[in-house]
Amino acid sequence: MPQNSGTVLPALKELQPTRRPLLWVVAGVLAALVLVVSLLPGGNPRQGADAAAGRVLGEVASAQAAAKDRSGSYATLWLKGADDTLAERGGNLRLEGAKDVRSIECGNGWLAGARVDGKVFLRSSLASDVTEETAAVQLPDCISSEARDALLADLGLRNTWPKPDAASFEPPADKYRPAYHLTPDQRWMNDPQRPFFLDGQWHYYYLYNADYPEGNGTEWFHATSTDLVHWKNEGVAVEKFRNGLGDIETGSAVVDTEGTAGFGKGAVIAVLTQQHDGVQRQSVFYSTDNGYSFRNHEQNPVMENPGEEHWRDPRIVRDEANNQWLMLLAEGHKIGFYTSPDLKKWTYVSAFERDGLGILECPDFFQIDVDGDPGKRTWVLAASANGSGEGRTTGLAYWTGSFDGESFTPDGGHQWLDGGADFYAAVTWDDPRLTDGQRKASRHAIGWMNNWAYARQLPTEGWSGAASIVRDIRLVSEGGRAALVSSPTPALQSLEGTPEQVPAGTLQDGSGDGPGAGPGQVLPVPDSGAYKVQLQLEKPASGSGEARMLLHSGGKAYATVGYDFGTGKAFLVRDGDAVARGAPGGAGVDGAYRQVRTADIGSGNSTVNLTVYVDRSSVEVFADGGRETLTSLVFPPDGVKDVRLASAGGPVSLRSGTVTPLAAIR
Repeated sequence: MPQNSGTVLPALKELQPTRRPLLWVVAGVLAALVLVVSLLPGGNPRQGADAAAGRVLGEVASAQAAAKDRSGSYATLWLKGADDTLAERGGNLRLEGAKDVRSIECGNGWLAGARVDGKVFLRSSLASDVTEETAAVQLPDCISSEARDALLADLGLRNTWPKPDAASFEPPADKYRPAYHLTPDQRWMNDPQRPFFLDGQWHYYYLYNADYPEGNGTEWFHATSTDLVHWKNEGVAVEKFRNGLGDIETGSAVVDTEGTAGFGKGAVIAVLTQQHDGVQRQSVFYSTDNGYSFRNHEQNPVMENPGEEHWRDPRIVRDEANNQWLMLLAEGHKIGFYTSPDLKKWTYVSAFERDGLGILECPDFFQIDVDGDPGKRTWVLAASANGSGEGRTTGLAYWTGSFDGESFTPDGGHQWLDGGADFYAAVTWDDPRLTDGQRKASRHAIGWMNNWAYARQLPTEGWSGAASIVRDIRLVSEGGRAALVSSPTPALQSLEGTPEQVPAGTLQDGSGDGPGAGPGQVLPVPDSGAYKVQLQLEKPASGSGEARMLLHSGGKAYATVGYDFGTGKAFLVRDGDAVARGAPGGAGVDGAYRQVRTADIGSGNSTVNLTVYVDRSSVEVFADGGRETLTSLVFPPDGVKDVRLASAGGPVSLRSGTVTPLAAIR
């Protein structure tokens, strides 16, 4: 390490990991000194921040020039993250005075931002000046305004949205129709198909059955959005029973930018499973109107079944490194890998096989950076699976590992993205408007909120099925093993009304003879049934109690969300809701519905944060910053509704809490 005490970001990977926190301490002390100097008589805090930002971003500019000269390319940086690629390629950086620094690159240019004294300043490769007017910064052609906004979000500058209109917070006419989750206008929804961005919109398809409940058979229904929050149902895009090959099932839609399939540059190509008389084959449909309608490829099927019972759900990935298309097929207990130059002629290259997880479905495959560090880029293979052998229900299992263009090699066993009962057939995707580094730092995910064990036994009228909220996922190395962490996509803030504070204090004992027996602390939830609850919970110095958020109807708890400080587990149970009650004695629904669902955060925590999204028929829990999540359907029984906080098994304190109403999207 250089002996210059002003250097706060040398090539950090040359240092022992245990020494890295010291660097942040040094940076913080230096930042404080800069602030003190600016406040001395004659000093101006604004001028001090401007000067510090100018110097810090000047350091970044010099390092970017050096990186380009030495390696032929610019580099990325994130002071608060784990990305020190710019320091490695461009030399030491003196960043004292800045609370955080972020730089992105796109091959032909770069953009950098610094947070100094509570303000964010930007500079790009096109100009030497520094500006606090973020919209005025000159952007290289290869960096979009969306990439700029994502950089600003990384630096803690939140986007702002207009407040929703008052009518969107009104109680619903349909008591179970979600306010802010995508549902079909009528009939049936199941598997999501991975969205793509084209012509200023996200295009998303889901399996839809217009004949439910009288008849079977699905087709692709089209929905669009500009923000992944507000959705518009557009109608059927791929119709069923039209080409003689049977049911239209799950697959992938991709934008064929170079026209490799022969249907023109920019055509949207859907590769999907069709099933007839129990035989599954792969077919191609194509769209020349930006994905609103599809035509049958006359040479369908493009892949004839080789005699497999399970041979479905093609996931298509563009493998730029090898100039090919990659397909993953769900083949029972294995995932088959295939390659193609044109999306029509496919060659088998390898298989990934795992027992103990039931029949694998709806595979996914993507690259993502561990801790946002491009030097730790890895592959993630995911598939919907059955976790009953592990005390779970169905959900999304995933493995991290490496890929050589043909075969995937895992670096350990599987993990689960969500511990709830109703997060299945999930898909993930990135935003093509971002830089490559940003696209590999995080991606979006959405799942079908349902479970085949009871999907046809739910008390909705005239419609069935819902999509989860869109979450953003990152791969982090906390705990010694890389794992996916989830957070609600930031655009959900556009639905927020005025938050109400929950008074801090010790929670009342609510154990008694069962959940909700004690009085509890009543939360100010809206009558609309759509809201977000944020809680910071703390256990006393001794003891290990349990915090409970009790959803009540008619004076009884029908569902409970909580955290057990003794076991280190968040939990969700719905054994008193309308489905669990069913007929007298609770008969008629699969027993899995009533089981407690848990997520292991780890014992020893003195505080824990829970963010709970409640809609009219679902609950989504993000525990400990999204390290663990629980997604489940919940159907309130008739009666007066309220929500209460209570403790059990020992005292628990509420350090802070808010309840925020959420607007309807339709």
